[in-house]
Amino acid sequence: MTTVTVSPKYQVVIPKEIREKLQLKPGQKLQIVQIGDRIEFLLLKDIKEARGFLKGMNTNIEREGDRL
Repeated sequence: MTTVTVSPKYQVVIPKEIREKLQLKPGQKLQIVQIGDRIEFLLLKDIKEARGFLKGMNTNIEREGDRL
């Protein structure tokens, strides 16, 4: 587990090993969420990156009679 320090300006540095694993780039946006006494940073991705992520998904599902 890695420890970081909050600066006098309330800033933290994301450790290099985590930046590399998540492939973070300068200027990238993160959402911060508080869950109880915990803080989580969520990587916000550009909607353009989602293009094609459902490709090949099976859409043949059994539907109810009134949903045809």
